Amino acid sequence: MVSYSLNSSIALFGLFCTFVLLVFIDNEFGHDIKATSDPARQDSLLKRNTNQDGSPQSSCPGYTDYAKVKHEPVSSGPYKYPYQRPSDSCRTFKSPAVETVIGAFKERLRDDDLARLFENTFPNTLDTTIRWHTKESKAGGPRSFIVTGDINAEWIRDSRYQLYNYQKLAPYDEDLKTLILGAINQHVDYVTAFPYCNAFQPPEEAGTTPGSNDQEVSITPNVDFKKVWECKYEIDTLASFLGMASDYYENTQDLRFANDAWIKAAKVVLQTFKDQQHGSMSSNGSTEAPKYLFKSLSWTSTGTQALNGNGNPVSSDTGLIRSAFRPSDDTTTYQLFIPGNAQAVVEMKRVSQWLGKVHEEDLAREFKELASQVEDAIWKHGTFEHPQFGKVFAYEVDGYGGRNIMDDANVPSLLALPDIGFVDVKDETYQRTRKMVWSRQGNPYFIAGKYFTGIGSPHIDLEHPWPLSQIVRLRTSDNDDEIKEALRALMDSTNGLGLMHESISANEQNDDSYTRPWFAWVNTEFSRALIDLAGRKPQLIFRDGYGYIFFNPIVKEHIIEPAPKPVEDDRQKKN
Repeated sequence: MVSYSLNSSIALFGLFCTFVLLVFIDNEFGHDIKATSDPARQDSLLKRNTNQDGSPQSSCPGYTDYAKVKHEPVSSGPYKYPYQRPSDSCRTFKSPAVETVIGAFKERLRDDDLARLFENTFPNTLDTTIRWHTKESKAGGPRSFIVTGDINAEWIRDSRYQLYNYQKLAPYDEDLKTLILGAINQHVDYVTAFPYCNAFQPPEEAGTTPGSNDQEVSITPNVDFKKVWECKYEIDTLASFLGMASDYYENTQDLRFANDAWIKAAKVVLQTFKDQQHGSMSSNGSTEAPKYLFKSLSWTSTGTQALNGNGNPVSSDTGLIRSAFRPSDDTTTYQLFIPGNAQAVVEMKRVSQWLGKVHEEDLAREFKELASQVEDAIWKHGTFEHPQFGKVFAYEVDGYGGRNIMDDANVPSLLALPDIGFVDVKDETYQRTRKMVWSRQGNPYFIAGKYFTGIGSPHIDLEHPWPLSQIVRLRTSDNDDEIKEALRALMDSTNGLGLMHESISANEQNDDSYTRPWFAWVNTEFSRALIDLAGRKPQLIFRDGYGYIFFNPIVKEHIIEPAPKPVEDDRQKKN
């Protein structure tokens, strides 16, 4: 076991180097990244109502349909990717800082097709998913409602990751900073009222009509479906609530969000985690009164929980936190979901490091103690000796000896353990686990087909691996050949549309060979992978002579220094 600061070498390094970007601003692009878009224009753009399909009530087309069609101009490389950004007037949020980053990457990337993919994916969240934003809500402070894409609802997990790439830019763009603050504040409202729910309706103030997911469900505690889209208790939802706050603080050193309301929500998260450490049976053998039940009329076994909504039994003696659902929104088989517990450990440690700055030392201590307890439990109960691969992590356990040996493409996953900061990528248990889940012998959801290979999910089927798995594979590899292989697979996966999708057919190529044309989370994760490579492996993607930028977030003014271009050595001169 290692501390968060050591465990998160990849996560922090990606964050540390992240925007290979900002050096270009004064030297190459000739404008100030601190410039903001016109406030009146931004408010007008964001406050207008939208249609149910996500399009503004104007001449703008719905992006679900827009993303299915190729638009000019195409990239000059062999893939000829279309330009899939909406027209300027149809974009739901604008950031000069983001445009600067796009320009910087297009300048440096040696592959024009890859440059087009970055151009399409990096701004996708801002271009298409900011359904509502105000700088001053009725409750006080900014609020932002950010949909996942083709579903008119906000997932706390998705929206955290959708905004992740922009956190580093927040100090340079006040409007962007306010947008992120608004998302944090909106999460506070959701988590405080409905800590067991994962996806939410637009707030009443947004003036948009709530939708329905058409599920017939019975849930304890009671839920108001005018405010909640879906109420599937997923441990990573609450971990993402904590994580988004830390993402913001670590990049801005701004603690304005950590007010009484946020602290109240954080205490709700802590108590929910503690409540969900209880097993199915008490120490005297009687059944524990459940805090959460979920029953649904479902066509699939992963759409409802067993035992009248309780889920399969788990032991009370592990110290692990239960999760009724996975990040795929499918039910857990065994509720002690190891990747979710790992993410909870990481995010509890992160908030414990800064809560003292807002005079919440006791809360910081409680988070730190719980994180330590759960971390110990993961290593004790969440690892086992596999007959082929050796000591590895299990995907789920029940504390009675039951284990689910698999991985799902959705993050958090076993493949993503270093990416979320739980272990170092070189950790031997992780490396054995990585080999296991990226193989047919070790993972029933590993799919290798004619056109695409990756990890899938019971959320779809055994024919459609998810590009997200190749993205995570890339970010957790130090092997140049493996990285290039993953990058090529991802470039092959867009169905010619220049965007990432939820899943792709392994063996067919036609207009229907993918799911979800508009899935902002995976677009964000792809562009994050390129940002990661810009810091770790610039030689793999940038034109000759370009290095990466050393970014020093400790200096108050965020001093940015360009990395010197490499000097030719004797071998280069001879060649």
